[in-house]
Amino acid sequence: MRFFLITSMLLLWLRLLQDAVPALGDVGTASSYDPPYIPTKCYGDSKYQFPANNMFAAVSESLWDNGAACGRMYRIRCLSGHGRPCKDGVVDVLVVDECSSNPCPSNILLSITAFMEISHKTSSNINIEFTM
Repeated sequence: MRFFLITSMLLLWLRLLQDAVPALGDVGTASSYDPPYIPTKCYGDSKYQFPANNMFAAVSESLWDNGAACGRMYRIRCLSGHGRPCKDGVVDVLVVDECSSNPCPSNILLSITAFMEISHKTSSNINIEFTM
C-alpha cells in the first residue's frame, strides 16, 4: 500500500511539473521584408490572402516543405540580436510565401508590421524561437 501511495504521489508530481514547463520551439533567425508582398507563391495576386492585422511571413526553403507551409501559423518570440532589439511578447504570423532570395537571409521573413511587434529595429536580423 505504501509503495502505491509513493508511486501515485511521484506520478502526480511529474504530471504537475510537465504542465508547468512551457513547450520549447525551434530556434532560428528572422528579418523583415518590404512590400510589394504580391504575388505570393501561396495565393498569387489575391489581396485577400493577408490577415487584416498584417501579421504574415515568408519562409525559407527548409520551412517551405514543397508548399505545405502555405497557411501555417507560427508563433514567434525574439530571443536576441545586435543592439538588444527584442521586445517582450510573441507574434502569430500566417505563412503566405516562400523566401525569394537564394540563400534566404533568415529562416522566417516577417512583414514589417509583424517584425515591429517583437523588435525595436526594422532592419536587423534577430534570433528567434518559433512554434507551430
